[in-house]
Amino acid sequence: MFHLRQQVDSMLFAFSLLMMLARGGLLSRFVWNGCRRMGNFTSSSGLSSTAACGQFLQEVVSHNCIVIFSKTTCPYCKMAKNVFNEIGATYKVIELDEHNDGRRLQEALAQMTGARTVPRVFINGNCIGGGSDTKELHQKGKLLPLIEQCAPCCVKTNSEGSGSGQFESTK
Repeated sequence: MFHLRQQVDSMLFAFSLLMMLARGGLLSRFVWNGCRRMGNFTSSSGLSSTAACGQFLQEVVSHNCIVIFSKTTCPYCKMAKNVFNEIGATYKVIELDEHNDGRRLQEALAQMTGARTVPRVFINGNCIGGGSDTKELHQKGKLLPLIEQCAPCCVKTNSEGSGSGQFESTK
């Protein structure tokens, strides 16, 4: 019973720290090593990992104008990235198949967007769909106006892992 109480206390402390970082806008500056792994403490249950993954997704999406949740071997993911490379847009990529909690993140994305498939492309905090949707919006001339509406706080300038056609893979 005492050991369980220590685990709960550790999880509450870690969650409180996470929330403080998120409120202060500092969470995106730290490398996120998975929704269920914080420091030396690893939990497979207890703290709602769905909530932690949802918080992580919200942080990434709210701090980046364009975010692509992707898998490295997915042709539709490559299609979406190619569209943004073609127009020279800065974007952030989260490669779910390389992320410690990729499966949980994908489940949280499914709950958030209603679709489990990848890629899931977000512009200015809104999911625009997948690779085919991104390509179609670009072909219809509707993609650039969406990007131009990005809030100034979401547009990264000279940030590591960002730039025209570059991406940052978060593990």
